[in-house]
Amino acid sequence: MRTKYEQMIKDFAEFGVELSDEQIQQFDTYYSMLVEWNKVMNLTGITEFDDVCRLHFTDSISSAKFFDFKGKDISLIDIGTGAGFPGIPLKIVFPELNITLLDSLNKRLNFLNDVIDELHLNNTGSIRTLHGRAEDFCQKKEGSLRETFDVAVSRAVANMATLSEYCLPYVKVGGSFLAYKSEKAEGELAEAKGAIHLLGGKLESSNEFVLPGSDVSRTICTVKKVEPTSKKYPRKAGVPSKQPLK
Repeated sequence: MRTKYEQMIKDFAEFGVELSDEQIQQFDTYYSMLVEWNKVMNLTGITEFDDVCRLHFTDSISSAKFFDFKGKDISLIDIGTGAGFPGIPLKIVFPELNITLLDSLNKRLNFLNDVIDELHLNNTGSIRTLHGRAEDFCQKKEGSLRETFDVAVSRAVANMATLSEYCLPYVKVGGSFLAYKSEKAEGELAEAKGAIHLLGGKLESSNEFVLPGSDVSRTICTVKKVEPTSKKYPRKAGVPSKQPLK
């Protein structure tokens, strides 16, 4: 099994992550389930083994080079998780994390619940799925998740201002929002500066890199939550994407 994942093991090592045999087996099962379920529902357009290893698995754990997840009782929400990226790979690599996977499509969550059971991801720490839109769970009067997480992550395809409005309301003061951006993000960050400040955040770092063994550019933006987010945010469903904060 290690031979099959030899390249991914090397790629993970570039981000400071070493894989046990059990973790490699978990990634292998995850890959098999992803391909199988993708035959009957649209989880990902990327299904070739090498591509999934690099563009989904390695990409998902790349934030570990810039944020310390190790050995900590961290609560983390993955907003717009889709097929489980980056939340599931982070949970495999850092099993002590307590993760919530939020997505608006119930069919995807059925897949993720199967993955969680098959990979025994609740044996250490915790992991759960949550059905709804990013705007939903911060404005509820009962059971609100506003400012209850140490970390929010997202690989969602949205501009930085919109993504910040989705994610920062979930983060505790003192916590962090990690945005996975597919390209260099200088322009986006400049446009989102006002929105990040308005939402109680402060840009801590922006780390550009190339995925190992490829010419694919990535950026991890780390936003520190320095003040509570105004109860006005997030705005009603659909508004953050149509009218990004300035």
